[in-house]
Amino acid sequence: MEQPTLYSLDHLVITAADMDATITFYTQVLGMMHRTLEVPGERPRHALFFGGHKINLHQLGAEFEPKARMADAGTADLCFLTQDPLDAWQAHFAATGTEIELGPVPRTGAQWPMQSLYIRDPDGNLIEVGARA
Repeated sequence: MEQPTLYSLDHLVITAADMDATITFYTQVLGMMHRTLEVPGERPRHALFFGGHKINLHQLGAEFEPKARMADAGTADLCFLTQDPLDAWQAHFAATGTEIELGPVPRTGAQWPMQSLYIRDPDGNLIEVGARA
């Protein structure tokens, strides 16, 4: 029997210490859309959407089950792709008061060489914004 294969990522989860600060960062700094999802019999869930992708948000200390064994705020290292020039992102980050930790620097992406900028979200998660080189 052949090994089954995966074809895509449906969603990932970020654990947030301050839900409001996290939602504000990802919507205002990275331009994602926030939705509150109502699940019958459960407390509301928060999710971020961009393109065809979804990030679920879990409140630190009140994570939804099942969860990662070591769920904690500030443990993620994520790379997002952009088609916009990185100088536009640099100007946007400056306008939003978001400090660039590193970059632009060359990186090797999953699909092609990139130039990347690195910032941090309110919990200290490392956020990379990469553009095709």
